Amino acid sequence: MKSIFDDVSRNCSKIVTESYSTSFALATKMLSPSIRKDIYNIYGFVRFADEIVDTFHDFNKEELFNNFEKDMVLALEHKISLNPILNSFQQTYHKYDIPYHLVDAFMKSMRMDLTKKEYESFDEYREYIYGSADVVGLMCLCVFVKGDRAKYEALKESAMALGSAFQKVNFLRDLKADFEDLERTYFPNTNLSELDEVSKKRIVDEIRADFALAYSGILKLPKDAKFGVYTAYRYYKKLLQKLQSTPPLEIKNTRIRVPDYQKLGLLAQSYVNYKLQLL
Repeated sequence: MKSIFDDVSRNCSKIVTESYSTSFALATKMLSPSIRKDIYNIYGFVRFADEIVDTFHDFNKEELFNNFEKDMVLALEHKISLNPILNSFQQTYHKYDIPYHLVDAFMKSMRMDLTKKEYESFDEYREYIYGSADVVGLMCLCVFVKGDRAKYEALKESAMALGSAFQKVNFLRDLKADFEDLERTYFPNTNLSELDEVSKKRIVDEIRADFALAYSGILKLPKDAKFGVYTAYRYYKKLLQKLQSTPPLEIKNTRIRVPDYQKLGLLAQSYVNYKLQLL
């Protein structure tokens, strides 16, 4: 039965989420069950595309990516795919009428990672961030508002800002892997081989501005989504605080993380704030 295959597909996306990001998986579990599976489906799709360009070094990445993109287009067109990750994603795509231009922009940014190593201008940097992060926030927003286009438009900028903030925190956290292993430099006008406090502060201030705009939108999210998104927001803000207090040399040489006990503390505090309607 197709329903069994669809269940298997959704379970695969959940497994991908839990395997690749314990933090995002924890935040997703705080969403209402009515939308939780759809966020897993989106994450599974974007994670697979990202893995192709970031980690499959012993294979022909361009060929793999081309095949993945072709399969994605067919999945969206025919509303089925034997790739369970694409099959679950197409369900969410059609269920919430996710605009194709969001998916297209995401794939364009992922394709840039196949060859582009440095983003010298702010325009290039913004284009990449929009496709790799902002549109993921917008895809999730389509799920959160459940087709309410007026609410989508009202929350669009804050959803993009949250996606940007998450991505930039990841860039700063993964500085060593991106710069040394993948030879990529995302932040424009920044010499990462000589990262200093001035350059780091400029990056941190940019991210803090994104978080401020994002928070204003979190307050207006539907109840089904608010607690889960707020939990993710609190986690990434904590990670940014740790990066802000870490010397540039240490950021370049180690991967900064939030310990599990602090994640649980953030979750508990977020729940209290949510239940007391402090957000």
